[in-house]
Formats: sequence, structure tokens, C-alpha cells
Amino acid sequence: MSGIRRALRVAGRAAVVTGAVGAAGVGYASVIERNWFRLRHHEIPLLPPGSPRLRVLHLSDAHLTPGRRMLIDWIRGLDAHEPDLVVNTGDSLAHPEAVGPFIDALGPLLERPGAFVYGSNDLYSPQLKNPARYLWRSSKGDYRKRTVPDLPWRELGAAMSASGWLDLNNRTGHLKAAALDVAAGGVHDSHIGLDRYDAIAGPADPAADLRLGVLHSPEPRNLDRFSADGYQLLLAGHTHGGQLCLPFYGTIVTNCGIDRRRAWGLSRYGASWLHVSGGLGTSPYAPVRFCCRPEATLLDLVARG
Repeated sequence: MSGIRRALRVAGRAAVVTGAVGAAGVGYASVIERNWFRLRHHEIPLLPPGSPRLRVLHLSDAHLTPGRRMLIDWIRGLDAHEPDLVVNTGDSLAHPEAVGPFIDALGPLLERPGAFVYGSNDLYSPQLKNPARYLWRSSKGDYRKRTVPDLPWRELGAAMSASGWLDLNNRTGHLKAAALDVAAGGVHDSHIGLDRYDAIAGPADPAADLRLGVLHSPEPRNLDRFSADGYQLLLAGHTHGGQLCLPFYGTIVTNCGIDRRRAWGLSRYGASWLHVSGGLGTSPYAPVRFCCRPEATLLDLVARG
């Protein structure tokens, strides 16, 4: 009996320790890392020889709710880095009343040249579900029965467009940034089947100083076409960098067709550069990040040598 009692005591202590470690991990992921914002920085030799530097601020996946004051203030503070161009790759909202707070977060950034596309969560509100499902399936199927948007995506787009930002949802356009001509093309979110690459298909303007492709979800079928059409820099979000990552391993799942290696950060994609943002937020029903801090990115585009 004494041996049984000792085994039970050891098992009990192990359970207590395991529970304490688990609780500490959840606390860290939900309270500390989720609000531990960082600004990444990359330099890319992409522009024609003799061009001035073009600083691009890439924002994505804020999933904003009105009460997230720390995130709102942090985004506003990014204007101090003086970007020449701001690109928002979607999933800005997570609440019906979030348009005003998100526009407040952008603040002075709206006075700079900008462009945007939508993500699925700009149209459809988040729902309570088991986040572990992402380990074996994409969330794409969650939208098959959701055909009527319940978030104010039109108001969001109107507010950004009113400031002069380009709406690139299945559209192309030109803008000036740092005295450079930028030819941009974008698609709506493939995650909910609203991407229409055929609407923008064809070679990007070869006379432009920069050819920029913008999309929310980095699906290879669209990335392939952007790259084949001559877009030099492709910007996407959606993956959250995995959101819950493993030390020394990284992203576990991408929730789309992109491979793990390119699900977060800067990489080459054919003849193009691809930057996938790890994003700034989380669903309010899964408010945790682990080994995957929320982020925005400054991309300094410089002249090719």
C-alpha cells in the first residue's frame, strides 16, 4: 500500500506541476505575447538603378475590437517611421463597431499613399469554434453556409478610399509614392472564394518603377499568376505566422495552400519577392499567440545594384 501511496503522491505532484506550467503558458500567450507588438524591417534591392528609397509599411490581420486600446495606439505610432506607402492586406475587423476604432488606429497613416484588400473577417464576424481544428483542416469550409456578410466592410472600404487609398479587390491601379510610379493589382480573399484573378490578368505595367501585387491569403494559384504577370513584390497576410508556433520548428499550420517555409516573413517566389505578414491580432475567441509575436513590417525598397 505504501508503494501505491507514493505513486499517487508523485502523480498528484506531476499533475499540479503540469497544470501550473499549462496555466502559465496560457497566461503568457494571452496577456503578454498577444500584446507584445513588434515592427519588423527588411531591405529589398528591387527598384530601378538610381531610384530613391521607397519605404512600404505592411499591415495585416488586426482583427480589431473596439476595446483594444494598446493595439490602436501602437498602430497610430507607426506613422513616426514615415512610410512612403501603406498596404493593408485585410482582416481588419472583428466586431460590428470596429470601423471607427480601426480608422482611428490608422490616423495619420491615411494621409499617406495607401492600398488595401479585404479578408474574410472584414465581411464575416468571428465565431466560437475549437481552434485545434486548424491542425487538420482549413477554416475555409466554415464559410460555406455564410453567404450574407454581417460586418460593415463597405463602411471600412469607403473610409480608406475617402482618404485616397486604392481599393485593390479584384482591381488594378496606379499611385505615386516617394515620386515613384507604382502599378498595383490585387484580388479579394480566396479563402471565401471571392478572388477573381481573371479580372486583373495580364502583364503589369512594365514602365512602372514598382509592380506590386496585393492579396489577403497567399494561395499559390494566385501567387503564381501575379509572379508570371511581372509583379515584383507580393504582399499577403492571413496566416498569422501560424499564431501558435513551436520553438525550433516554427509554424505548425498555415490555414491555406502556402508551405510552412513561406508562411511568415520575406522569401522569394519565382521571380518575385513575397512578404507574408504574421499579422497584428487574433480572433477574440482565440486570443493567444505563442512564439509568434504580433507584428507589422517596414519594407525598405532600394535600387538594384
